[in-house]
Amino acid sequence: MAEEVVDVKGKKLFVKFENSFEKRPTIVFLHDSLGSVQLWRDFPEKLAKVTQCNVLMYDRLGYGKSFPMATYERENNYMELEADVLNDLLSELNINDAFLFGHSDGGTIALITASKYPKKVKAVICEAGHIFVEDLTVKGVEEALNAYSTTNLPERLQKYHGDKVETIVKAWTEIWLSEKFRSWNIECLLKNITSPLLFIQGENDEYGTLDQVERTVSQVGGSSEKFIIPNIGHTPHKEALEIVLQKSVEFIEKYS
Repeated sequence: MAEEVVDVKGKKLFVKFENSFEKRPTIVFLHDSLGSVQLWRDFPEKLAKVTQCNVLMYDRLGYGKSFPMATYERENNYMELEADVLNDLLSELNINDAFLFGHSDGGTIALITASKYPKKVKAVICEAGHIFVEDLTVKGVEEALNAYSTTNLPERLQKYHGDKVETIVKAWTEIWLSEKFRSWNIECLLKNITSPLLFIQGENDEYGTLDQVERTVSQVGGSSEKFIIPNIGHTPHKEALEIVLQKSVEFIEKYS
């Protein structure tokens, strides 16, 4: 899989791109709030191989091997802005048939991208995404911040993000724990999503209730289905890899 740094309107993003399946769609993987290309492990390659799709992974600005973000300070629309960056990246790489697979923040960015740029998106797999702020989410972020202060989490993250760790942790936790973000809500965008949607969530997700799923699948403009996995938390593709892989393959084959 080819690796390069792509300049997207001044943002230098680390990209891994496999484009060997002619006339087949591209599965685009969007990582979570502390994630990176590396942290997907081999899940993208497995999914691409079975479905015979091309695959694109990238580190958002500030993450992984991408260049640092200018500041940890964020506004409420930071994920909407990331959807714009993704649209520019897809244009740069001439991808017009994307299957978006997003986890957590990446799932939300996938939903926003599908609503704003429908011509580029064939379908969406949203895994543990958010469309509004819940008390459970805030509690989960508080616990993660506590773990950052009291465990070896900084060292573990440094392996993937280098000296950018403190910035991305502040960027994530400070916005989600701020009073101004409690009103954040993207439900008004859902009706504009006309591409098929699969929403995957662990029943015991520590960052969101099943309301996130129900309210999303009931409001999108296109076809939608939910896939709730019992006894699983916030990262189904790691906690129940084979189950998520099988369901994702079925969904992609149905719409590709």
